[in-house]
Amino acid sequence: MRKIVRCSIIYPVAALGLAGRAAPQAAETPIITAPVTEPWRPVDATTGQIGDVAGLQALAEAFPNSASVRLRLLNAYVANESWGNALAVAEGLAREGYAFSPAAREFLQGMVLTGLVPPWLSADELNALPTGFSEVVATLPAEARLPEGLGIPQEGSFVVSTVVSRRLYFNDGHGWFPSGRLSTGNLSGLQARGKGIVVASGNLGMVDAGEQAFSGLVAIKDDDDPVMIAAPEHVQLSDIAFFSEDVLYASDPLGGGVYKSESIGDGIEVLVPPGTLRSPQGIAPSEDGSRLYISDYRYGLVMIDTQTGAVSRLVTDEPMLLDGIDGLWLHAGELIALQNGLRPMRIVALALSDDGNRVTAMRVLERANPEWTEPLGGDIFEGALYYIGNGSWDLYDEGGALKEGAQLRPTQIRRLELAENPTD
Repeated sequence: MRKIVRCSIIYPVAALGLAGRAAPQAAETPIITAPVTEPWRPVDATTGQIGDVAGLQALAEAFPNSASVRLRLLNAYVANESWGNALAVAEGLAREGYAFSPAAREFLQGMVLTGLVPPWLSADELNALPTGFSEVVATLPAEARLPEGLGIPQEGSFVVSTVVSRRLYFNDGHGWFPSGRLSTGNLSGLQARGKGIVVASGNLGMVDAGEQAFSGLVAIKDDDDPVMIAAPEHVQLSDIAFFSEDVLYASDPLGGGVYKSESIGDGIEVLVPPGTLRSPQGIAPSEDGSRLYISDYRYGLVMIDTQTGAVSRLVTDEPMLLDGIDGLWLHAGELIALQNGLRPMRIVALALSDDGNRVTAMRVLERANPEWTEPLGGDIFEGALYYIGNGSWDLYDEGGALKEGAQLRPTQIRRLELAENPTD
C-alpha cells in the first residue's frame, strides 16, 4: 500500500553543503552493534523528530535493521564532522545492500583523506544493478486510476482494487471489466479467494476535502450486496490478511494501530493500539495463527502475539536491511518482502528459523527492475508472487487530482517465481 507516513530513506549527504570537502578519517569506534535482545521500542511521530547524535545512536541500536534510522545517524555524524563514524555507518549500509546515490557516493569518497576508494564503496555501485527479472502477465488499462491491491480468486483470474477510481477491476482471462463505483473511500488492501473478496476502504489522502469516506472493510460474495464493516473511529485500514476463512487482520498506516476481525460481518477490534508502531503495513500470519509478522515501514519487522497483542522485534542472524517493506507474505518457511522504500527497491525472501522467531538468511529475488516505478500489492499463487509493478502514486496530488502534465499509464501485473532454483 501507499506509505502514508513516508520517510525518504535516501539521505543525500551532499545536500548538507559539505560536498567536495576533504576531511581526515578519524579513528572513532563504530557505534552500531547488533542488539542481543528482542524488545520492540515503541515509536510514534515524535520518534521521527529525533536528530541528536546520542538519540539516534540509541535508535539505531533499537532498530539495527533500519536503513532509515542509520541514514539519519549518518547525517548527524556528518553535521558534527564525526567523519570516521559517518564512514562506518555508510560502510555497514553498503555491505547490507544499500545503494547510495552518485552524489552521496562522491561525498563519502571526499571524506577519505588517502584518495583511495574503499572496496566497500566501489562495491556499493553493484547494489544498484538490476537482477532477477519477473515477467508481465497482464496489463490493466490506464483508466483504472491508481491500482493498489491485487488478488487471485482462482487460476487465470485477477481482481485489482483502485484508490482513486474506487472500483474493483476483474479479469477472467478474457479482458478487464470494472465494478460499479462503490460507496466507499479509497480502496486498497485486498484478499480474494474463490468468489469471496474483502477489500479495505478508507481515506488514504485521495479523498476530496470535506468528504466523509467510509473506513473499514467491504466484503463481497457471489452476487450479494456488499457487507460493510466499519473500522473504529479515526482508523484508516489499508493492508489486510486472512489467517483462516473467518479471522482477518488489518493495519492502519496513518494511526499506527493493528486490528482484528474474528468473523467477517462482526466488529473490528484493536489488537495493537496506536503508539507502539509508526506505520504498520504488510501482514503475514504464521501458519498456526499464533503470531503476525508485520512491517513497520520506517523501523523494520515485528512479531505480534495474536492473543495478547504483545509486540517484539523480529531479529536476524546476520546484518540485513528490513525497513521500507510494503507487501509481506509467508510462503514455504520464508517471508516474501516487497521493499519499495529502500534504495534500490527490491523483493527478497527471508528464511525463518524453525521456531519462527528469527530470520536466518536473506536472498534477493528481484532488484532495481528498470520497468518498475513503485512495486505495490500482490498475491502468492502456486509458488509465484503476482504483484503490481508500476504503481502510480507519483501521478496524483492530495485529494486524488491528476498532477498537472501527468499522463495516465497502463499498469503492469508481474509474476515472480519464488523457488530457490526455479526451472524453466
